[in-house]
Amino acid sequence: MIRSFHLADWITVANACCGVGALFAAMSFLQAPAERSHLLLACGLVPLALALDFLDGKVARWRHEASPLGRELDSLSDIISFGVAPAVIAYAAGMQGVWDRVVLLYFVACGVSRLARYNVTAERLSGEDGKVRYFEGTPIPTSVLLVLLLAVATWQDRLGDRLWGGSTMVGPWELHPLVLLFAVSGSLMISTLRIPKP
Repeated sequence: MIRSFHLADWITVANACCGVGALFAAMSFLQAPAERSHLLLACGLVPLALALDFLDGKVARWRHEASPLGRELDSLSDIISFGVAPAVIAYAAGMQGVWDRVVLLYFVACGVSRLARYNVTAERLSGEDGKVRYFEGTPIPTSVLLVLLLAVATWQDRLGDRLWGGSTMVGPWELHPLVLLFAVSGSLMISTLRIPKP
């Protein structure tokens, strides 16, 4: 199978590796909370994954090597790097209440649903040249903005109990209001907003 990989596919796999690296770095931070560099590394790997995500598409078009395998690889890599990794980084940053976890699960579920919808409808939404003209819902890589916000929080040591907005009890469980940005992001991903594709 690996022999059938094109250059763009290898770049997509590197995207996924950045996402998994971000997960490992976030877990290292949870093991040693005094080492904020681990969480900063986790946050830094997500924009790197974004750069690779842009690059793989450009390389595939340049080399005329777009394929169904590449599209599926891209979606699987994106859910790791822009869905699971941001949710785990948020958890590591201190959004660990039960309501926080519910919101982060919702965010990941929206990301998975958004990518599945794109894969199913890409052919229908494409023009005569085979290019998709617009995204339906915000693309999952927009979650990099949430990660950059968490990087600033990490840099300023606004983690755990010091997260912006603090925490509140909603019924029997804790909620960090900052996590609601993930709920907004997830909801926009599964919306029917039409966003022109560059």
